[in-house]
Amino acid sequence: MKNTPEPTQSTVIVSDREITVGMVAGEDSGDILGAGLIQSIRKRYPNARFEGIGGPLMLEQGFHSQVAMERLSVMGLVEVLGRLFELIGIRRRLKKYFLRIRPDIFIGIDAPDFNLGLELALRKKGIKTGHYVSPSVWAWRQNRVFKIARAVDLMLTLFPFEAKFYKAHKIKVRFVGHPLADSIPIDSNMADARKLFNVSEAEKIVALLPGSRTGEIAYIGQSFIETARWLYERNPNLLFLLPYVNEARKIQIEGLIKIHGSDLPITLVKGQSRQVMAASDVVVLASGTATLEAMLLKRPMVVAYRVSGFTHYLMKKLLKAPYISLPNLLAGKELVPELIQDKAQPEIIGQKVLDRLHKKKSQHMQDSFTDLHHQLKCNASERAAEAVSSLLESTSTISDRGSSGD
Repeated sequence: MKNTPEPTQSTVIVSDREITVGMVAGEDSGDILGAGLIQSIRKRYPNARFEGIGGPLMLEQGFHSQVAMERLSVMGLVEVLGRLFELIGIRRRLKKYFLRIRPDIFIGIDAPDFNLGLELALRKKGIKTGHYVSPSVWAWRQNRVFKIARAVDLMLTLFPFEAKFYKAHKIKVRFVGHPLADSIPIDSNMADARKLFNVSEAEKIVALLPGSRTGEIAYIGQSFIETARWLYERNPNLLFLLPYVNEARKIQIEGLIKIHGSDLPITLVKGQSRQVMAASDVVVLASGTATLEAMLLKRPMVVAYRVSGFTHYLMKKLLKAPYISLPNLLAGKELVPELIQDKAQPEIIGQKVLDRLHKKKSQHMQDSFTDLHHQLKCNASERAAEAVSSLLESTSTISDRGSSGD
């Protein structure tokens, strides 16, 4: 097994500059990234002030939020259209505010549809800009890269394949690694996780993660419950753990279970999705960041995803990437099965789960997951803050088309 060496800690140079950093995070994942970045920037600039839109974790770090972050947390075309005028108004007010206070740098954290337009407007007025978390421009709508080139002085990516894409387009980029790889141990402990749920080490557990959003659960939730039934009919000793993010999603999931699996041993768990995966023998999950967490926990998984027919049609036309799950994208090959749309049937998902339950733990999969974990374990917040500091101290102007980073 080939392990990538852990990054060495570089010396932090502390400046007494009283800088202002603009930031906008649009959802919980961005709030986590923003809070870590604030901590690391403050090590370098103890007098820094942070302004924009952020969540509770960023607020705990002294961030000043002009608007509640949940006002940006909207997913899906219909939901966005329903809130479009509000979102445009928020961005317009933020633009005026930032042009008035003129931060030393603005960093958009994910939320590309909101942040890239704001970054473009600010950069045109001479304010340095960075974007943390690449849009999936390498996968679809690749022409967005030209707007990104105009909008940002620096792109901070979580994955190495993203950095390669930006280098190829002559956009200044820095691969910083993923904070999840920093926070999850290389060797996760299943026994400790099982104690949280009063489950013995001898029992077989399948984790079901149909997603955290209403639309995701509406499209794939029934298939996951019916997969549990298919598996239970073949092995009545199986237990199922299903985490939910809030009471609204719990009610939605309970409705599905009542119709399709009221007699099944499915335990709903509030939050704790990572602990649920760590306690499980196999994870069945929709695509997304959860696939990365399962990989970092070294758990066998089956990815199943379903969207509307129209969305699937567009995806097939526009999608350039060969895979949708992060383990496969990172490896450049199929490490985990992906069952999309019509393939996301209970009997197909269930058979893939049984294959992984009956096999002894695959050493090849474990080695691959471990290698990828080491690649992403880079002390992401510190690397991102180092790149931001370099941009802050540089004398480049808006006309510079900076060279690509490492």
